Amino acid sequence: MKKLILGILIISSFASCEQSKIAFVDNAKLLNDYQEKKDIEAKFKTKAEKFQKRADSLSRAFQTEALEFESKSKTLSQKKAQEQYNVLMQKRQLMGQQLQSEEIQIQQQGQKEIDSLVKKVRNFVKEYGKKNQYTFILGNTESGSVLYGEETKDVTEAVLKELNDTYNKK
Repeated sequence: MKKLILGILIISSFASCEQSKIAFVDNAKLLNDYQEKKDIEAKFKTKAEKFQKRADSLSRAFQTEALEFESKSKTLSQKKAQEQYNVLMQKRQLMGQQLQSEEIQIQQQGQKEIDSLVKKVRNFVKEYGKKNQYTFILGNTESGSVLYGEETKDVTEAVLKELNDTYNKK
């Protein structure tokens, strides 16, 4: 109840200030339609595909080696077969750890770039707001930080165009 009253007070104070210039952006649309984000996603999709091909190749090579061991183990003594089996399993475990480590590294690099991009977009919106003399630019998210806004107050397309134009100039 206190939050509702506080919200009403804040909104009414915004309404009483005729000089306040308020707009909002659709955060999801802004990020998803930003060309730099699309480029980052494409780069990491390519990295993931290369990783998957390499992992598949290593897996096939290991399977071949395992089949060779299986056919060869029939002619070996139990002790020798167990030793070679242990070596093979150790090799499999190391390969799995290496692949998992590489996959985590790719994911972390991708997340780091996306986090950096989000920060860059926030700063861009801040500068856009200053340049265009907005008192507030609110972010509309699926969780509903802006429950309603007049379409004329939605500056998503204008910000997105300027953001993409700036990116394409680089």
